Amino acid sequence: MKRFLSLVLLATAFVSMVQAHDTWVETNTNIVRPGDAIYTDLKLGNHGNHHRDFKLASKIGLEDATWEVVDPSGKSFDAKSVAIDTGYAPKEGFWNAKYVTDKPGLYTVVHTLDKIVNHGTAIRAMKSSKTYFIVSEKLDEVPVDLTGYEKPLGHPLELVPTVNPVAPLGPGKPIEVQLLYHGKPLKDTVVSFVPRRETLKEGFDETYERKTDANGMASFTPKTGDQYLVVVHVTDEDAKGEGFEKTAYSATLTVIVPERCPCCG
Repeated sequence: MKRFLSLVLLATAFVSMVQAHDTWVETNTNIVRPGDAIYTDLKLGNHGNHHRDFKLASKIGLEDATWEVVDPSGKSFDAKSVAIDTGYAPKEGFWNAKYVTDKPGLYTVVHTLDKIVNHGTAIRAMKSSKTYFIVSEKLDEVPVDLTGYEKPLGHPLELVPTVNPVAPLGPGKPIEVQLLYHGKPLKDTVVSFVPRRETLKEGFDETYERKTDANGMASFTPKTGDQYLVVVHVTDEDAKGEGFEKTAYSATLTVIVPERCPCCG
């Protein structure tokens, strides 16, 4: 049964790319001082290139979503409570929320969605999105020993960084993640590391895509600074229930890679 499920997941991984848009969260910067405000966006898009770009497509409704900023102590702030709509029309633009930082440390911005969508077939869409930022007393002396990023949040499909996704980071330093499916490593699954300024080629792009190993690990080393959207999709044909025929999972992680490491100079 496990072997069969694995084959189903692999066979349908690319099918999920054309069944629903992706969501992601991003911030205007990833390092600020205590007391500074940070602005986080919740976006919907990347449908035009098989979910491997930053292009916007419509705007997510907030009623079925969660969107929080989690401080170093684990305390959560509901970003939806202060979200503003940046679009003129209901399906234009994206959501933006302001958060004023307090204590130093590593912060997490996290979004989830669990919704049944129907574009000819009723599908349960389960999405998770994350990004991170650091609050540091000195912007030119950013701590590199912060932890917390490596702890899974329990999402059905989740990208968990295995190295700090904020600092130290820069060209030549790898972005490393572990892919978890219901809490267990998922192998042989495509993970896309999408730069905002690049368009991935059709099919499997060897430059920007990797397949997870036996432990669900994937790594990409950027050559230049940019914003990177790490994206993965899995569809389970057997995960059906009342009102839906299968479940499509997606997970995203947004990483800001500076032109040079703020810790290393």
